[in-house]
Amino acid sequence: MKGRPITKRELSEITNSDINSINEAIKDLKNKYSNPSSAIELNDINNSFSLELKSSLNEFVEDLLPSDLKTAELRTLATIAIKKKILQSDLILLRGSGAYDHIKELLEKKFIVKRKQKDGRSYWLSLSEKFFQTFALSNEYLSKIGNDNDKQQ
Repeated sequence: MKGRPITKRELSEITNSDINSINEAIKDLKNKYSNPSSAIELNDINNSFSLELKSSLNEFVEDLLPSDLKTAELRTLATIAIKKKILQSDLILLRGSGAYDHIKELLEKKFIVKRKQKDGRSYWLSLSEKFFQTFALSNEYLSKIGNDNDKQQ
């Protein structure tokens, strides 16, 4: 769910894994997200990979969103929602440096909350009450989604 496609070599460096492990992980992701009911797809563009919302769902998702949220901001918000609480530094690794602008916009629109990490230099990002009111979701529902994903792995 990085902001740009990432190569196997970059994945190897980020994760401190060998290329064979990366190949296996990509194979596993392809199998996992090849299911027609999955909302996410693994894209392979010139041997660079990215996890993205299926393009066939973009129009549907945009119709559900407040009109002032862009698709890229929504993807960043969705990543935070899936993780429930994530370090800003980890979010940037997942979504790319463009996520700094998304975070700023999501904070201004009060969809997320930002708190300083106690033992570090990064910030914790989590969902705000406005997020739950706007999208009519509960923490329990998001936890259930997370549990369903864990069972599939």
